[in-house]
Amino acid sequence: MSKPEQIARLRISLEDIVPAIFRQVEVPLTATLKALHDVIQAAFGWEGYHLHLFDVGDDRYGVPDPEWDSVRPIRSEKTMRLAILVARGIKRFGYTYDLGDDWRHEVVVEPVGAADPAAAYPRFVAGSRRAPPEDVGGVPGYEEFVQAITRPRHREHKAMLTWHGGPYDPDDIAEAEIAAALGKLARRRKLGRAAYLKSVGRRSCDQGRAW
Repeated sequence: MSKPEQIARLRISLEDIVPAIFRQVEVPLTATLKALHDVIQAAFGWEGYHLHLFDVGDDRYGVPDPEWDSVRPIRSEKTMRLAILVARGIKRFGYTYDLGDDWRHEVVVEPVGAADPAAAYPRFVAGSRRAPPEDVGGVPGYEEFVQAITRPRHREHKAMLTWHGGPYDPDDIAEAEIAAALGKLARRRKLGRAAYLKSVGRRSCDQGRAW
């Protein structure tokens, strides 16, 4: 009998913003950091336009670029799995999205346990508040944006509505949208896993795969 799949619950928080913006998600331990990047993008509503990095201890993971890696190399995020980090006792690490706006996230590994056979992973558990829009200008720009778009009498209110393409409620997490985005990843994972198992005749499904 095969062992049940192991799942990690992660709490992912945007740094330097009050009130807190965070997401709790459950992700298979087989997930690579590349797969986790996709999960974070879906959970926060980011659109993947910009570069990103994981900081794990003294190591950085992302998409290696020889032109920029001479001082501190970037390791491939496709080669590191959550299971390895958990086995090493790593309980928290960093994720930065958009190296211009510099959205820094803290990723905390909460309980690890057996998957629910009836559930599809990754999945949304809990969270608070809507994430900032893309290209808003980092934390200072976000604070100015919220002030303007939530106050009809603010001199920049109409300009921000136009820029954003409509209203923005910082307190509305848009849970249905997050669940749908993570559900799409879960379906893609399920279909990819099934196709891979068929292609290799049920040999190891870890090598070279994001999940």
